[in-house]
Amino acid sequence: MSDLPADQSARAALTAVRAEVSKVVVGQDAAVTGVLIALLSGGHVLLEGVPGVAKTLLVRTLAAALSVKAKRVQFTPDLMPGDLTGSLVFERRTGEFTFREGPVFTNLLLADEINRTPPKTQAALLEAMQERQVSVEGEPRPLPDPFLVAATQNPVEYEGTYPLPEAQLDRFLLKLVLPVPPRAEEVEVLRRHAHGFDPRDLTTAGVTPVAGAADLAAAAAAVRTVDIAPDVIGYIVDIARATRRSPSLSLGVSPRGATALMATSRAWAWLNERSYVTPDDVKALAHATLAHRLSLRPEAELEGVGVGAVLDSALGSVPVPR
Repeated sequence: MSDLPADQSARAALTAVRAEVSKVVVGQDAAVTGVLIALLSGGHVLLEGVPGVAKTLLVRTLAAALSVKAKRVQFTPDLMPGDLTGSLVFERRTGEFTFREGPVFTNLLLADEINRTPPKTQAALLEAMQERQVSVEGEPRPLPDPFLVAATQNPVEYEGTYPLPEAQLDRFLLKLVLPVPPRAEEVEVLRRHAHGFDPRDLTTAGVTPVAGAADLAAAAAAVRTVDIAPDVIGYIVDIARATRRSPSLSLGVSPRGATALMATSRAWAWLNERSYVTPDDVKALAHATLAHRLSLRPEAELEGVGVGAVLDSALGSVPVPR
């Protein structure tokens, strides 16, 4: 089948973004691709990994490669909801209350170490992530378009962390786990630092904006034209339903999770220069899109069963359409 019409410049812009990120971030190609998929799908992304694997650096570099507004919030135990969303402030000069926008009013929000702040503040992002708006004193205030939350977190077993509640996790389109790099890539990281690379100064590394909001909008529009056959839609639904029947899970994939898998599969197909989704696309994105939406039963946890293994079992139980 032929490539999608009139989307070559949008794809080239995203390829250029990937090249800019590679100037700073060594490896982590899967995470870079995942963040691009989130941008194309209008979703949000959660990056998890031990300290020092370039979670924050990846998002900062991506922001530098895009001509969009970007803000960073360091999540701490004393961060309050109003510190994110903004609040009404009394102006003595006018004698009136005016709304002062919080950092959430941006295109790309880096929520750094999101699980180091209590659930009350984590929940302040729920409306913003789902509805693309913030309500203060009953008045909804729309957020800019595009709007992406890229959150980082340390593994939940680390001291001083608060596990994200299920409702919060479900708002993330993708959860990407960044591993410790293999030896060759770690050697390259050290080589760059030995030659003067400073991760605090991305301009010295030559990172420049190469794509803007118009490019992202054109790419997202192209993704929405990617065809997905009824059999593949049924395949996605059957995967979701298989997780709900698993005896190891207390919570399976919701219809929102199935919709998310369809969206990420279409974006993956488009990035691979195809105008249609295959079952292999669905399988490729299943773990990153669905695993964080599943909850194990306590007895399964005691037996050492992992979410990944349960999801693999569900995938294996569903016939693949031809």
